[in-house]
Amino acid sequence: MKYLPIFYEITDKPCVVIGGGGIAARKADLLHQAGARVSVISPELGDEMSRFQQQGKISWQQRNFEAGDLTDYFLVIAATSDRRVNEQAAAEALVLKIPCNVVDNPELCSFIMPSIINRDPVQIAVSTGGASPVLARLIRTNLESCTPSAYGKLAKLVEKYRDRVKSTFPRVVERRKFWESILEGPVAEHIFAGRNDDARQLIEQLIDKADSNPSYKGEVFLVGAGPGDPDLLTFRALRLMQKADVIVYDRLVSQPIMDLVRRDAERIYAGKERSHHAIPQENINQLLVRLAKEGKRVLRLKGGDNFIFGRGGEEISELIDEDIPFQVVPGITAASGCTTYAGIPLTHRDYAQACIFVTGHLKDGSSDLNWDMLSHANQTVVFYMGLVNVQSICDSLKQHGRAASTPAALIEKGTTPEQRVFIGDLDTLPGLVNQNNVKAPTLIVVGEVVELHKKLHWFKPGEEIK
Repeated sequence: MKYLPIFYEITDKPCVVIGGGGIAARKADLLHQAGARVSVISPELGDEMSRFQQQGKISWQQRNFEAGDLTDYFLVIAATSDRRVNEQAAAEALVLKIPCNVVDNPELCSFIMPSIINRDPVQIAVSTGGASPVLARLIRTNLESCTPSAYGKLAKLVEKYRDRVKSTFPRVVERRKFWESILEGPVAEHIFAGRNDDARQLIEQLIDKADSNPSYKGEVFLVGAGPGDPDLLTFRALRLMQKADVIVYDRLVSQPIMDLVRRDAERIYAGKERSHHAIPQENINQLLVRLAKEGKRVLRLKGGDNFIFGRGGEEISELIDEDIPFQVVPGITAASGCTTYAGIPLTHRDYAQACIFVTGHLKDGSSDLNWDMLSHANQTVVFYMGLVNVQSICDSLKQHGRAASTPAALIEKGTTPEQRVFIGDLDTLPGLVNQNNVKAPTLIVVGEVVELHKKLHWFKPGEEIK
């Protein structure tokens, strides 16, 4: 190990940055965030550093660096474009035994600056020992995706109760178990969901009970898995997928997304296909309640978004009636994700000033929908679950005033490597389904914006058929 990782207390300490450019400004900002009194020595200031001076973040000495300038400082950062000045600052700091960092010159440094994830008071520092700052940034980016911003709030909450927990649980083993239950349980989830008061109340209750083996009732996570591409998952969705004890999932959740859930979790398939439901909706609601009452963390994982043709409202209604804690994590709905990947904007100043999402899974032909409204010009209509009724949909739109030549598209398995896009109009769309053996899940998009696919299609997993 070439460098010793340490966290250095510089609150209210005088620190100096030599240089006034953009890189120097970033270093000065970090020192300011850490509470230092920051001085800058430079004959000129760039735009960013000038803003810092106007905001009172730094004090500026408008001159070149000179010998003897470092005597009264606690820490030095040299960030000029003049190697001679940087070397002079590093040599003086070495004599004075002042920690010194010279930007992009690790051989002149007595310390190096890591790539930082800041969740104050939680901080994560990543370093490659100066070998590759770019690699350090890439690692930091990966860590960012699994480090919720609310960890800082969680740490502040825990800090307030450390002494009280220590007196309540005198044995180290008991304290460890208690804190694990807090940091991996409902208290943490309250914080992550923005319910800070609920978190404080719950931790108070748990401490008052003085139970060395605290137990909790379960919780349900309703998570939208998006249209299929796992890269479209939210950070919160991925965290809860890794945390759940049981996964209740539907058929629209792609295998790459299922590969990201906790490996040892129990998996229950609750898919719905036309005229065949693996588990009726009423039974799914009851299943979620039962599993939660068993103390399990239950992930209800659905394709798209739970609240857009996903029956999420029905499910949380029952959870509320049964007093089951839950979280809802939105997902990218298919209409947004699939049309984006197909290069079809849902709205456009020249073509569509409105967009309507509608389910095409009809019960009684065209009588279920307001076809007069859906047939207006200058709007985009997206039909979910309409593949079986594509002929009826196209006929109804034409009967209520939409031109037969209105552009229309089929997007099959959108956002996935198997995505296929077929472009036609209200006359030709049903034939495209039969000619190309189009299968569910497929979206139907109707409106002039479909024409933009010719120019804007950017996602090309395979040869697109036009």
